[in-house]
Amino acid sequence: MTAAKGLPDPWTGRLHDIRENRSEAAFVAVFEHFAPRVKAFLMKSGSDAALAEEIVQDVMTTVWRKSHLFDPARASVATWIFTIARNRRIDTIRRTRRPEPEDLPWGPDHEPDATDILGLQQDSAKLVDALKTLPEKQRLLIEKAYFGDLSHREIAAETGLPLGTIKSRIRLALDRLRHAMT
Repeated sequence: MTAAKGLPDPWTGRLHDIRENRSEAAFVAVFEHFAPRVKAFLMKSGSDAALAEEIVQDVMTTVWRKSHLFDPARASVATWIFTIARNRRIDTIRRTRRPEPEDLPWGPDHEPDATDILGLQQDSAKLVDALKTLPEKQRLLIEKAYFGDLSHREIAAETGLPLGTIKSRIRLALDRLRHAMT
């Protein structure tokens, strides 16, 4: 049923025909109706036309192959299809931001030059000195968080201090360190 009019969703029957009878006519009707709308949705969401078209093809293939997963009690056909499209778009964005194995550098990293090494050594010494100037309560929490690799909650459990106190002390310590390092 469509919520606004109280009428049955005409697309539910078509999806039922796709699922039960592998009806190509029903699929063509669903495709012709939803494909341009999904493409427009994807383009409004920031995808270029070529990527939107590629995702639409993938979405509509999924509608054909996985029509048995549609449950009219949980969502309308439109909601189901647009959810698939949204998820495919997110998957595509994640894939494009993740480097492919052939794009990753192989072999050892380049050796830093003497100037970089000297700068890192000086920064490290400055940080050690700055840590020594922190009040002990703050220094211990910084060490647990950054050198002990503990979360704030883990520190709270270990020390018995309230979580808010730990966060405040770490924030104050980081602020002092930031000023000491400039």
